[in-house]
Amino acid sequence: MVSEKLHIIMPIKDSLEIAEKAIRSIVDSGHTLCIYDDNSLPENAKRLDLICSETNTQVIHISDLTDHPSPNYRLVLQLAQQEALATNRHLVIVESDVFVQSETLDKMLAEVQEGVGMVAAVTIDENGGYNFPYHYLRHLHYRFVAKKTINSKKRFSFCCTLLTNELLHKADFRLLDPTKNWFDVTISHWSIQLGLRNLLMLDNPVLHFPHASRPWKRLKYTNPLLYYWRKITQKKDRI
Repeated sequence: MVSEKLHIIMPIKDSLEIAEKAIRSIVDSGHTLCIYDDNSLPENAKRLDLICSETNTQVIHISDLTDHPSPNYRLVLQLAQQEALATNRHLVIVESDVFVQSETLDKMLAEVQEGVGMVAAVTIDENGGYNFPYHYLRHLHYRFVAKKTINSKKRFSFCCTLLTNELLHKADFRLLDPTKNWFDVTISHWSIQLGLRNLLMLDNPVLHFPHASRPWKRLKYTNPLLYYWRKITQKKDRI
């Protein structure tokens, strides 16, 4: 089982209707994962415990480790890096609004080679079109190129992304900026600065429901003025 080579994690905060399907999509593909519950409501945390018991999935409640308010992505990444390095595995982050396919993770692992820092599965919507964060592909011609895995200089998202053991050895997540909420951009840039390649797999799509766990962020598309007002005045969504 390739899970022996992968440390797969999924940060979760509420929105269990989507998150449960995301969990089961990984379990059904033959892999195991570790859930980080980032201060879900008590009733949702209990339900998550039940889901994880049913699927033989490990769950770590962040509230047992820190009283820092959600999001705690920095702590999650630090803990996950430690575990991956200690067990000599690559780290895979699958967010709770992403459904993988049966061979998604195996295909990502097959792309790992020396000099690769990150491998990402491209995200699509229910109609099969590229969506956030790779929606910019809609306006390009990647659908028509023969090569299905590209070396991308653009930011990667952690929607469904493998961070190689080589990158984990070179990048110290203890140095992540504590004033930020999200670190996909930071780590994408680190990987390139360290001389590694970030590979985006166009022939390995995953179904993505953007911001299912934090619905207010959808304002970015429906009401951008309100989104940026909240982002600035409430110091939210710091990237």
